[in-house]
Amino acid sequence: MSEALDALLPAAVVFGLAALAVVVAVWTVHRARRSPRARAAAEAQRAQAGSVLIALDDAVGDLDIEVGLSGALYGGDSAAMLRRARMSAQHARDQAFREYRDISGSDIAPPAIARTAERIRTRCEKALAAVAAARATHAEWMSAHVSVPDQVEAASRRLAEVRAMIGDPAALVHELSTRFDESEWRSAADAARAALAAVDTARDLLAAAAAKAADPSLSALPEVAAAERALRTARAEANALEEAHRLITQAAAAVPDELEAARAAVRQAIALRDTLPPTEADRLGTAIRQADAAIAEIETDAARRPTATVDALARRRTALDLALGDARTAQQRLRGARTALPGTLAAARGAIAQAESALAHAPTNADARVRLASAQDELAAARQSGDPVAALDGARRAMRDAEDAKALADYARMGPR
Repeated sequence: MSEALDALLPAAVVFGLAALAVVVAVWTVHRARRSPRARAAAEAQRAQAGSVLIALDDAVGDLDIEVGLSGALYGGDSAAMLRRARMSAQHARDQAFREYRDISGSDIAPPAIARTAERIRTRCEKALAAVAAARATHAEWMSAHVSVPDQVEAASRRLAEVRAMIGDPAALVHELSTRFDESEWRSAADAARAALAAVDTARDLLAAAAAKAADPSLSALPEVAAAERALRTARAEANALEEAHRLITQAAAAVPDELEAARAAVRQAIALRDTLPPTEADRLGTAIRQADAAIAEIETDAARRPTATVDALARRRTALDLALGDARTAQQRLRGARTALPGTLAAARGAIAQAESALAHAPTNADARVRLASAQDELAAARQSGDPVAALDGARRAMRDAEDAKALADYARMGPR
């Protein structure tokens, strides 16, 4: 027996050392793949993918312009190749947005980041190539079938349509300024000025294009395309003005109900506090006192600052819900979600509008665009949900994503490059 053990011992040592070597090798590879150097390399690949994703997002916007111009030139029907290219590019962009968002967390392993980033880059580059090919084919068709005067005339009609759509933005701003604090309507005033400036730019570009139209050897397409971009900006700013006006006036009408709903939530929390153990009751009591004081402070300037009021009340309701935890019954949670949902949806819409404005007026990065797209998706899902609790959770996620998008855009504008 002793001799058998003596014979097996060297083999056991060898196998043990081999197993230890394998473990050490695996650990070394695992650590190397998660090392700061590996993470830096993966983040560099992610940044490259983000740059290509931004280029694709911009290309989709440019395609929107060309499809619109094509529709104006062809009596309302855009070229089929542009429509197909736009749909394919939008699909590729949306998929890339989702995948990019999935690798945005700090807990994602570098190899997974690198693989997904490479897939995003490849997909976006393929979509960009398809867009470029479609635009080139369309440009050739335009040169062969559409005269310069026709292009200028079509763009001029669009300018007239945009002017009519914008109307008198100063009147909307004046209405807001007479009723509400400047912090409420400042963004609306900025949008009004930007819309009018974009219209003036489009008018000047079309005048230059019309001057070129007299010379058959010159192409007015660059000026027409630039005018279309200015008109798109004018429409976007006009829409932002109308959205701001709508948000402010709707918030003003909703403020009394939102204040009462917040007070009712506090009353419900007080009633629940009496049913809890002492420690939990004390913790909830602190949250109740904070909510009660916050509501009283918010109410003092509610009429002049309605969107800020609705936003602050929605946040206070969120904090109170977190303090309540599992203390409520399912029926109480459902009733609370129904009363909190309208204000939270309004607050989410306002947060998204602020993020969109920040992204439109400042250099940004793919992370900001992805967060904004996520906020828009969450808000759309919340609006469609038939479950008030799920809808409330979605609206709150939309608020957080929109706030992150705005913060990233602000940092891109003000932070170090």
